[in-house]
Amino acid sequence: MKKIVILLILLLPVAHLVTAIYGQTLSFDFDMSKPQPCYNDDIGFGYDRGTSAVSKKHNLPMFFSVKVPEGDYKVTVTIGSRQYAGITALRAETRRMVVERMTTQKGELRNATFNVNVRTPYIDGQKTVELQNREKKDWGWDNRLTLEFNGERPAVSRIKIEPNQPKTKIWLCGNSTVTDQDGEPYTSWGQILPYWFDENVSVENIAMSGLRTTSFIVQNRLEKIVQEIKPGDYVLIEFGHNDEKDSNPGSGAWYNFTYNLKQFIDRLRPKGANIILATPTERRNFKNGKINATHDDYPKAIRTIAKRERLPLIDLTMSTTELYNAMGDSLSKRLFVHYPANSYPGQKKELKDDTHSNAFGAYEICKLVIMGLKSNNLELVKYLRPNWQDFLPQHYDNWQNFYWPATPIDRSEKPAGN
Repeated sequence: MKKIVILLILLLPVAHLVTAIYGQTLSFDFDMSKPQPCYNDDIGFGYDRGTSAVSKKHNLPMFFSVKVPEGDYKVTVTIGSRQYAGITALRAETRRMVVERMTTQKGELRNATFNVNVRTPYIDGQKTVELQNREKKDWGWDNRLTLEFNGERPAVSRIKIEPNQPKTKIWLCGNSTVTDQDGEPYTSWGQILPYWFDENVSVENIAMSGLRTTSFIVQNRLEKIVQEIKPGDYVLIEFGHNDEKDSNPGSGAWYNFTYNLKQFIDRLRPKGANIILATPTERRNFKNGKINATHDDYPKAIRTIAKRERLPLIDLTMSTTELYNAMGDSLSKRLFVHYPANSYPGQKKELKDDTHSNAFGAYEICKLVIMGLKSNNLELVKYLRPNWQDFLPQHYDNWQNFYWPATPIDRSEKPAGN
């Protein structure tokens, strides 16, 4: 019988149990009206990133971390409080959306269940992923599972964490348009993808800002996937933004880029991977009222490879172009990082970024990704959550209805790449 270990957060004498119960179910009960322990590796759990549950108005975001081994975890959060009404948003690890917005009345308790992937840079005991300096500072590659409780009045009563063996996994390869962005207002579609799948699907995001196909390989990111992937897993690959700026001899869509994608395919196919190619998201570049293409031959090269290798293709270049054109020059700014000075901590200048999406843009683009998965009749779409509704770029959502209270950050830092 599976053992369940219940840790009452205020009972510090039992805290040492956390480090000895890997592989078992952990359950944390919260009294959010009283001070709580702060995280450290010796205790193995607690409030993190300088946050606490104590707030008279119950309106402050919080981070809670638990020390766990690398792997997948089924997390059930009981949202609500017997003391006050709540409006709660939940994110996992590096700002991955898992609950957009849940409203609870005083005394009302509701459960939300989702998978959280915890990754580390270690591969086989010898090799590691060569993390960039920025990655070493965020909480996407550490030894803990971190949950962010956000919203106007975040209310959480219990967390249950169980080791999970999801039916399948989606590995994400790419650059800043895919990666788990660590700070506001930058957000990628890869951070929204876990929201749309139930706990039967894991999303492991190996992408990073500024990467080309070459650097992804050199930094052992492909190697990590090759060593850890299971037959039937999916690998979704989106590159182009940074490859197209490569001016080294032999570079170009039809040469080094095509060769590198073939390396991905040839190394992953023998592992039983379901490989999906995606053309790069288009930049917001209007000319005479319409989007002007910016990716040269790279989308065409990806389409050619997908056809030749008989692989599913998600044409994000085409679908994002349709989305931006439908919204128009002015309204489409709501998808991107366009903010006046001092909108975020440390942001002294106006932000005008037509490559990197904000949270709403990531949400809309992720819907295009899901529609691409559906159009290819991929089996994993049967694990989409019941609240999924098919999406057409011409029928975009109202940005004012999207709920994304900002994650607390020290400063706003632009991702590498463009």
